[in-house]
Amino acid sequence: MLKRLSISNYALIDQLDIDFEQGLTIITGETGAGKSIILGALSLILGERADSSAIRDKERKTVVEATFNIKSYNLKQFFNDNDLDYYDGELIARREINPNGRSRAFVNDGVVGLATLKELMTRLVDIHSQHSNMLLSRPSFQLSILDSIAGDEKVLAEYQKLYSQFIETEKQLKEMRTNDERNRSEEDYLHFQLNQLKETNLKACEDEELEQQQRRLANASSLKEDLWKVSSILNSEENSLLDQLRDIHDTLATAQENLPDVEGMSERVNNALIDLKDIAQSVSAIEESLNDDPAALQHVEERLNAIYSLERKHNVKTVDELLKLQSQYEVRLAAIDNSEETIKALEQKLGTIELQCHKLASELHSFRHDAADQFGNLLKDMTHKLGMRNLDFHINFSDVDLNSTGTDAVQFLFAFNINQEPMPVKDTASGGEISRVMLCIKSIIAQSMKFPTIIFDEVDTGVSGEVAHKVGDMMGDIARHLQVIAITHLPQVAAHGNSHLRVFKTDTDTQTLTSVERLNDEEHVTEIARMLSGSEVSQAAIDNARALIQGRV
Repeated sequence: MLKRLSISNYALIDQLDIDFEQGLTIITGETGAGKSIILGALSLILGERADSSAIRDKERKTVVEATFNIKSYNLKQFFNDNDLDYYDGELIARREINPNGRSRAFVNDGVVGLATLKELMTRLVDIHSQHSNMLLSRPSFQLSILDSIAGDEKVLAEYQKLYSQFIETEKQLKEMRTNDERNRSEEDYLHFQLNQLKETNLKACEDEELEQQQRRLANASSLKEDLWKVSSILNSEENSLLDQLRDIHDTLATAQENLPDVEGMSERVNNALIDLKDIAQSVSAIEESLNDDPAALQHVEERLNAIYSLERKHNVKTVDELLKLQSQYEVRLAAIDNSEETIKALEQKLGTIELQCHKLASELHSFRHDAADQFGNLLKDMTHKLGMRNLDFHINFSDVDLNSTGTDAVQFLFAFNINQEPMPVKDTASGGEISRVMLCIKSIIAQSMKFPTIIFDEVDTGVSGEVAHKVGDMMGDIARHLQVIAITHLPQVAAHGNSHLRVFKTDTDTQTLTSVERLNDEEHVTEIARMLSGSEVSQAAIDNARALIQGRV
């Protein structure tokens, strides 16, 4: 519900803070006092276009801020989807208009686009004016009315879950068919590429091993010469390094008997001697294994060239990438081989889900068809009480393809005059007639359909007497289930208010300002008496006002 509306520097408003309560809030005031200005400011919060001409002081920005209690609204997913901060229980929406005409919107101090703000506010506020017929004209709204009366929530939820599976399976089938068609057009190409890779008989990391072999074979002569030189130094027939180390070891071993300072050195030299003997043997073995083999080098280079050619062709850099590509070709060809079975299985699954959807859609149709008669009778009865005695109302059903709500398309048809052919509401009703019809509809479904805060903007224009009493009764009934704010000139409607705000203008030497005051019980009576009798409030008018208020209880 709307808790507070703050407006600054907008039209005739310098600074205005209005607190709202649950139930029915009545807003009254003389024509031109500024009631429409307050609604205009609120429309900025609802995402409507900003007009810089409404800025009062061109040196300051205009700010409109609304605070809502959202505990009873399921909005957390919306906040998550739009990356907004969610505070459980309260929401603050703000709109700022700079003197240059640029505006910004905020939700809980986070900047949002106007489209996001507008979508969010449609879940919180519904402004219904005399000429507001768009909502009633929407087929989706008409269908939601029937669902709210039909009590088909469980069936509809089950259907929508199943329909989501239908859409997902249909998407999978479409993708499978598309992929299969593409793969089949490339089947010969895929086989050619795969066979070429298979014939090469690639092995993981083979390129690295071959490159090492190539370097070894290409440099065999120089490597053999270097290793022979090392082997000669370590273990030649005369005065080799190993022979010298043996002499050093023997000398140190003798010396340590009389010189403790060299104790252990001979052992260390012996360890070095053991390591070098092992190195000498290894070097000698490697040197003997090295052969200058042009045929082997040619074989390695031919293998490498074949690999490099494939890498260039497929725009990859390693054998492992070629093997990965080979695996992908195998998967795609296997998919082609199995595609007919996969597609057939998906088609069967889709057909099964479609049958189940149609079965549930048929149940929904039955619920809605039964609700249509009930709703039609209620609507005609209520509108007749509001002075539309000639109203005729029908609901046309037509079959459509499966969609998120079933297979029903509905159209509300109205005739407001005798012998008039029922037609869509936008083609036949006046603003006042639409307003009273919508009032009746919202009264019927207020208990079963989760509406946001409803604001009625002088929807009672053109009615009086007993009809005015009925309008007031209906607004009072709706307000028992949700927050209602009604701007009205009818005392019969005002008498039903749980709280009463009066809009008025004050003049100074330099400016005219719009203000709002909250009326206490006695002021509430006096204001209704003024609405009954005009500027001169008589005792009879006061008594009549009290009778109106007591009569609505």
